[in-house]
Amino acid sequence: MRIPFTKMHGCGNDFVVIDARADASAVAPALGPEAVRALADRRRGIGFDQLIEVLPGPAMRIWNPDGSRSATCGNATRCVAALLGAESGARHLSIATEGGALGAELHPDGTVSVDMGAPRLGWRDIPLARETDTLRLPALRPDLPPPAAASMGNPHATFFVPDLDALDIPAIGPGLEHDALFPERANIGFAQVLGPDRLRLRVWERGAGLTLACGSGACAAVVNAVRRGLTGRRVEVVLDGGSL
Repeated sequence: MRIPFTKMHGCGNDFVVIDARADASAVAPALGPEAVRALADRRRGIGFDQLIEVLPGPAMRIWNPDGSRSATCGNATRCVAALLGAESGARHLSIATEGGALGAELHPDGTVSVDMGAPRLGWRDIPLARETDTLRLPALRPDLPPPAAASMGNPHATFFVPDLDALDIPAIGPGLEHDALFPERANIGFAQVLGPDRLRLRVWERGAGLTLACGSGACAAVVNAVRRGLTGRRVEVVLDGGSL
């Protein structure tokens, strides 16, 4: 079947957005894990960091390129809000995700912000495989400091490192994503503190790999930086694709 889609990105974090509001029952059967993996292939398919179905509500369903699902995605929520706002003229929207409702605001300059909600910091909420201090997890690699963990509707572990450029993230990301401490895998963030109001961040995303930006990862990095006393509460997060 032929399915129209829109290609969008937030700071280079790119998405295929499918409007399934009119007939979700017709679109959903065509979007199983195998089909999503085929569409995600950047040489033989379309290519994306996530595929997004816009559903009645409004709501959104999020697929990772490996065919797995994600409960929330900050940059994708901004993109969906931009589409819906352009359609309706609304400046404030609430979009339902599997991780809860997210509020979005469209600004006069064309940018979109999203309220990702309160972080979840308990070890069961992230989740972790066993009771652990989420502010300082056990060392997962001898060459990295112990990370901090938080859930923004999806699990994140943030490593604060002195030199981000010294890390071979494609080499170390997969092992950390699949570490036994994370029963649902995890998004792995590597953050370098540039100042009390500035972080540099790269994220190995669960099911997607190294991306140019990650909205929920940026939120988790700031939450964990604040918890550790490394930054204030308003922070510019500099990612490979732009700033959040």
